[in-house]
Amino acid sequence: MIYATSDIHGYPLDLFQDLLRKAGFGSSDHLYVIGDVIDRNGDGGVAMLRWMMRQPNVTLLRGNHEAMMLDCLFLFTMDAVTLSLNELDPKQEYNLFLWHRNGGMTTIANLVKLNESDPEELTILLDYVQSAPVCAEVAVPMKQFVLVHGGLNGFRPEKPIEEYDQKDLVWTRPYISERYWDDRLVILGHTPTEYYGEKGRAFVTPTWIDIDTGAAGGGRPMLLRLDDLAEIYADQ
Repeated sequence: MIYATSDIHGYPLDLFQDLLRKAGFGSSDHLYVIGDVIDRNGDGGVAMLRWMMRQPNVTLLRGNHEAMMLDCLFLFTMDAVTLSLNELDPKQEYNLFLWHRNGGMTTIANLVKLNESDPEELTILLDYVQSAPVCAEVAVPMKQFVLVHGGLNGFRPEKPIEEYDQKDLVWTRPYISERYWDDRLVILGHTPTEYYGEKGRAFVTPTWIDIDTGAAGGGRPMLLRLDDLAEIYADQ
């Protein structure tokens, strides 16, 4: 079975593992995490990333929060402990401001702790996030899917996925009326489903499904099983 989840945003690892057990997730299954593991809550998603990067059947796709983190890699250089805001160039200052404004401080604090205790592990973690693709095309019997964090800005049916840039894919928020392909279902997150009038539940349209069920704001994350489109929700 193939599963997808999105926008965990620091949700506790043990509770997420409970959700996987509830779904019957096993070694022969595969999980796609469609971005935004980090920021806002708990340890900022650091434990979740450390677990994910060691699972052969879990694939991370980059979300806008991972993109913001990668724009601030200068924080984790050797002299980051003594880094002053006065030393930042305007682009670095803006990138840090944007990440901070979007809930990045808890992640920054826990990555700094990891750097102090195990710098090699931090390097592995950052390399893992850097290697994460921004979208994936997935097939199950009789179904085709495109997994992407935000949507497809400037969508045209004939436009190849490779021609969309990162901003098009991780920052986009589709209108309810947006239609994508008729022969491929898009699975996305980024926009909490409550903004579409479906708080805490998946929002389903004919050509795309939003599975950001609001964990950033204290809601319960979900798994979507692509094989049969079953929705499995965390108990807390």
